Amino acid sequence: MSSLHPVLREVTERLRERSRASRAAYLAKIEAARGDGTHRQHLSCGNLAHGFAACGSDDKAALRAGRTPNIGIVTAYNDMLSAHQPYQRYPELIRAIARAAGATAQVAGGVPAMCDGVTQGRAGMELSLFSRDLIAMATAVALSHDMFDAGLYLGICDKIVPGLLIGALAFGHLPGVFVPSGPMPSGITNEAKSKVRQAYAEGKATREELLEAEAAAYHAPGTCTFYGTANSNQMLMEIMGLHLPGASFVAPDTKLRDALTAEAVRRAAAMSALGEHYLPVGHIIDEKAVLNGVIGLHATGGSTNHLLHLVAMARAAGVELRWEDFDALSSVVPLLARVYPNGYADVNQFHDAGGMGFLIDQLLSQGLLHADVKTVNGTGLDGYAQVPVLDAAGKLAWQKVSAESGNRGVLRAISEPFRPDGGLRLLDGNLGRGVIKVSSVPEDRMVIEAPAVVFNDQDEIRGAFERGELNRDFVAVVRFQGPRANGMPELHKLTPTLAVLQDRGHRIALLTDGRMSGASGRVPAAIHVTPEAEAGGALAKVRDGDLIRLDAIHGTLDVLVDEAEFAARPSVTLPDHSHHVGMGRELFGLFRNNAVTADLGAGVL
Repeated sequence: MSSLHPVLREVTERLRERSRASRAAYLAKIEAARGDGTHRQHLSCGNLAHGFAACGSDDKAALRAGRTPNIGIVTAYNDMLSAHQPYQRYPELIRAIARAAGATAQVAGGVPAMCDGVTQGRAGMELSLFSRDLIAMATAVALSHDMFDAGLYLGICDKIVPGLLIGALAFGHLPGVFVPSGPMPSGITNEAKSKVRQAYAEGKATREELLEAEAAAYHAPGTCTFYGTANSNQMLMEIMGLHLPGASFVAPDTKLRDALTAEAVRRAAAMSALGEHYLPVGHIIDEKAVLNGVIGLHATGGSTNHLLHLVAMARAAGVELRWEDFDALSSVVPLLARVYPNGYADVNQFHDAGGMGFLIDQLLSQGLLHADVKTVNGTGLDGYAQVPVLDAAGKLAWQKVSAESGNRGVLRAISEPFRPDGGLRLLDGNLGRGVIKVSSVPEDRMVIEAPAVVFNDQDEIRGAFERGELNRDFVAVVRFQGPRANGMPELHKLTPTLAVLQDRGHRIALLTDGRMSGASGRVPAAIHVTPEAEAGGALAKVRDGDLIRLDAIHGTLDVLVDEAEFAARPSVTLPDHSHHVGMGRELFGLFRNNAVTADLGAGVL
């Protein structure tokens, strides 16, 4: 292990200073909430009787006595999400392990869990981002009964893990362990799937051919295997110390997965106020843990959704993370992994090549992670440079990671990175602030200067493409896609169309106040632009034909129009807000009207 990298040290010091007051207030709040051990002893007899009425006799006796930990399970189980389907049997497994460990466990509550893969391009996608804050609120409701001494959080996908963590941090005096379920087996290659998608976009493949390819990719219980937000979540929970070492990408319904889940239960009990090593989640998630998460995103080419989510999660712990922190660290953190959409491999191949243990070991070797952090494993982060295995007796054990990658095409040593930086850029200019992920953008497309073609909806681009109107150089300005406009849905529907146009040789880029996640791919995409058009941002003044310059090298984002002329232009407003009604969207007006800007997390919490 090396001494701390100077840039990481500087960013950490700035973050600590910026967060001094808010972090102190947060720690004071959770210390006051801790009280004097288990809260069940303060419940009235009627309260407590309600809390254990449905339990079996042994659990009921333990809860009555109040001398052993009671673990609250907050679950995002449903059997439509492939990633969450394996959680169906977890509560019974957890209860059995808890009893063997001298504890009890109850399902404290469920939280909603929507699948962006199902809602992509549909009206329901406009609920997706706000579901993060709704999940946080539902987590708080689940834990509000004062029955629990620790939490186990069962969630995987895009908004679910961030929402669970924000909710858990609201109860930051309670210990908590995040329990993954693992990725599905590898199916059709991501490259093959992408080719069929582009062929379909060009009218060269039928719907049945496309459906066959998609069904071959998404085909079994477990997390989707590409490296989007769901798998970025798993990486984050591990590198931030909330998973057990090596737990993120172990396959579902295996003996090793069950052994890791059982150990998570035992750790939750041990960390409770009634256990031997009290360690609340609010003490684990601090400035160092948050920056370790940022570094993990850079080193793996993780989802740009975490420019929103990680900021919101950090704020929940009193840590004032900013996009400038991402940008500063991106310049020194090398890209060590190539996982689709930033390469051909999937997360199973990443895991087989050495996975998180190898990645953490390599980053620690150059002082690019904080090792001196608290973790649910009871060690510093150096305890995460390990691989979980079952020993000869079938018991869980950990082995030191190999010094060599098992597949240099997927995962590399820090001495030979895929690129010397994290591939993320902060953009700033007269159009506002945004971010761009350049991990897969060709070198000759890092600067795009082209006329704007303005759209107020992603479906309008598809229509223009089919009419043959986009066979030229242009910057697609897709506005009114921010949180206040329509909930900031992801715009992946654009990816195949824009990729086809770029492959035809056109110099194109995307500019939007919406989201594109980790799958923005090869087309230059300035996303999360703030202020958003709905809030009077400059995108509301852009007109067709305005020359736009997106410079990912120097980090600028400008409309090349006379300054006085542009300032004098009226902002366009959308007269039709019909998309605020239907598919439950009318229920989320409170969220839209009160959402903060993208750089503060784009939510209401």
